[in-house]
Amino acid sequence: MDEEFQGVKVLVIDDSKTIRRSAENLLSKEGCDVITAIDGFDALSKIADSKPEIIFVDVMMPRLDGYQTCALIKNNSDFKTTPVVMLSSKDGIFDKAKGRIVGSDQYITKPFSKDELLGTIRTLVH
Repeated sequence: MDEEFQGVKVLVIDDSKTIRRSAENLLSKEGCDVITAIDGFDALSKIADSKPEIIFVDVMMPRLDGYQTCALIKNNSDFKTTPVVMLSSKDGIFDKAKGRIVGSDQYITKPFSKDELLGTIRTLVH
């Protein structure tokens, strides 16, 4: 367990149970306090309650996709400075640009590694 990540509140939003579980396991082992949400609507109520320090959001989700979720988070004055990282299986320039337009702070292509997640937290939270 790494002191650096001790108690960092991380929200992982993904409609895939496998991805949520995988991210939660990786980050919890490092001492992060992980909250998960199954989609954008689920996430919005959890963000207000838990005030995460960084948010990882899947791009492709039903109902409210990652871009819409990111835009809603960034348009909220309480959370506009919270780093939002897009997670996607697509690695296109267009997708990354779209992520930047809605205010995302970084874009990680799935499958992600533990180092990518931790490196992102290290860069954006500390």
